[in-house]
This record gives sequence, structure tokens and C-alpha cells, in this order.
Amino acid sequence: MADIKDPENTILMELSGGTVTIELLADVAPLHTARMKELVRSGAYNNVAFHRVIDGFMAQTGDVANGNMEKDFNIRLAGTGGSDMPDLPAEFSKLPHDRGTIGAARSANPNSANSQFFINFSDNSFLNGQYTVYGRVIEGMEHVDAIQRGEPPMNPDRMISVVVAADADGAAGPADAADADGGDGE
Repeated sequence: MADIKDPENTILMELSGGTVTIELLADVAPLHTARMKELVRSGAYNNVAFHRVIDGFMAQTGDVANGNMEKDFNIRLAGTGGSDMPDLPAEFSKLPHDRGTIGAARSANPNSANSQFFINFSDNSFLNGQYTVYGRVIEGMEHVDAIQRGEPPMNPDRMISVVVAADADGAAGPADAADADGGDGE
């Protein structure tokens, strides 16, 4: 199991092959991190398809308007929408788009990221400074590597469920850790 340092800023994404643990980088991209947690907590990412998956490049998902495979799903529309919340301003940093990093998908306008994101399959340095990096896979990258390829995929994979680790059943928070020693603080 992944070493989760900050359950409030860790996402557990259930794919068909297993759980992908994502560490969010709130200190680097606080607005993108907050948006992802808000969408996760509302259940908006559950059952959303990976609509654009390019071998050797990245897997894109997060179209909460058109990507839910349980609600009037049409793969041709997946990737064209976002949430009903306003777009986010870019939060560019010096962090590279390395394998396993999470980037904010957007249109040509740098300040148009909303709900869609991608997970890099490789080191994609050509994206550096152009797309916001706001997380990284810390466990389960093999499950990301197994996502069905295509633009769009013939049989798309989906995020079955997505939760903030602090909200997950059995998540050990600071209070739980203090009680583990019998509650006497020693």
C-alpha cells in the first residue's frame, strides 16, 4: 500500500485493474487541487471515461458533463465538456511533466482548465510550462499503463470510483494515529 503522507491531498482512483493513488500538489497548484477534491467529493468523476489515450504520451479523462458512462454516454461527445464551475487560471510551475504526473487539460486558452486532466505515460518535457502539473501517481501506475488506447478508444476504460483518501473507509487520519498507542499519547 502506498505511503500516504497527506490523506486530505491524496486521491484514490479505482480502475478495472486496481487502485491508483495520486498525491495532489496543493503547495504548487492550490486552485487545481481544490477543484479536483471538490469534484471527487461530489462524485462527479465516478464512471467517467478515459476518452483520449495516446500510447507513449498520456491518458485523458475528467469530462464530467459528457464522459459519465452511466448517463447518456456518447464517446463522440466525451472530451468536449467540463463542470458547471468556472474555468481555472493556469498555475504553471517548474515541475516537469514526467511519467505519472497529473496535468490539467485545457483548450488553447491557458486559463481554460476545468475538470479534465491527463496522466502522463512518459516524460513529456514539451508540455513543461504550458500545462499545470498538480499531482503525481505514487502507486498503481501499472493500472494506468493498462488503460485502453485510442482517440477515442473503441472500449474505453473508466474511473470506476474516485475518493479523497481522508474520506475513504478505514482511512487513518491523525486522530486514528494518536489512538493507536492506546490513547495515552505515549
